[in-house]
Amino acid sequence: MKITVVGAGAVGASCAEYIAIKNFASEVVLVDIKEGFAEGKAMDLMQTASLNGFDTRIVGSTSDYSKTANSDICVITSGIPRKPGMTREELIGINAGIVKDVSASLVKHSPNTILIVVSNPMDTMTYLAHKTTGLPKNRIIGMGGALDSARFKYRLAEALEAPISDVDGMVIGGHSDKGMVPLTRLATRNSVPVTEFISQDRLDEVREATKVGGATLTGLLGTSAWYAPGAAVSGLVQAIACDQKKIFPCSVLLEGEYGLNDLCIGVPVVLGKNGIEKIVDIKLTEAERTHLKESAEGVSATNGLLEL
Repeated sequence: MKITVVGAGAVGASCAEYIAIKNFASEVVLVDIKEGFAEGKAMDLMQTASLNGFDTRIVGSTSDYSKTANSDICVITSGIPRKPGMTREELIGINAGIVKDVSASLVKHSPNTILIVVSNPMDTMTYLAHKTTGLPKNRIIGMGGALDSARFKYRLAEALEAPISDVDGMVIGGHSDKGMVPLTRLATRNSVPVTEFISQDRLDEVREATKVGGATLTGLLGTSAWYAPGAAVSGLVQAIACDQKKIFPCSVLLEGEYGLNDLCIGVPVVLGKNGIEKIVDIKLTEAERTHLKESAEGVSATNGLLEL
C-alpha cells in the first residue's frame, strides 16, 4: 500500500507520522513545493522508526510527482492555512489554484488513486477535485466531518466528565463554523443518550463549541490545528487501505441523497477498499434537515466563487 501526502507542513507531516506509526502502509511519499522541506521531514520521521516501532518507508520529494506514481491513496493538504480572524472560505482564491494543479499531477501519475482532500475551504476544494479530475465519485473524499466529529466527541466527553472512549457522536454538514450540524439528538454515552446525563442547555453549549472548534484553535495557536486533522486523515486512510468498512462522516458528492444535488458536503459514508462504499442515509428530523439545507446553501455559495 503506497500513500502520498502533498504538503509537508504541520498537517501533512502529522498525517504521514500517524499513518507510519499504524504500520499498515509500505510507503508514504511526502511532497512539498519548498526545496528540501519534504525530504527533511521524511528523514526526521524515518529517524523515529526504530523508536516508534514501524517499518513504513517515508520518502520526500520537492514537487517531483513521478515519485508518487501508483499511489493507492493520495492526500492533499497543500494550501495556505487559516490565520486568526479568517474564515475557511477566505482561502478559496489561492487554494483553488493549488488544489487544481496538485490533483491533476497526482491523477496523472496515479490514475487509479483515491483522493482525500484536506485543503480549505474543504467542501469546495473537494467539489473542485470532482469537477477537474474526472475520477468517479467514490474515489474523492473530503476529510472535514471526521475531524468535526472528533471535536464534537471531545466536547461531549468534557461536558459529561466521561472517558472519551465512552462517547459517540457525529457532525454532518459543511466544514465551516456556520455550516456544521452536530447531531446532538443521536449522541450517546455507551449507547445511552447523553440527555440522560446533561441538560439541553449544556448540550447546546457543546454544539456551539464544536462549530467554532477550528476557529478556537486558530485563535490560540495563531494558525490552523494539525494533530487532530492529521489523525482524522490517518483514520480515513486506514479504513480504506485495510478495507475496514468503517462509517465516517465525510464530504462527498451528493446526487439526490439527502435531497441535495451537485455539491460536496459532510454525510455518513462507509469507507473501504473502493473508497466510498456506500452513502448512509440516516433519518433526520425536520429541524436537522433544515440545518443541513442551510449548510448546503452556504457551501453552494462558496462553490459559486470557483473559476471552473
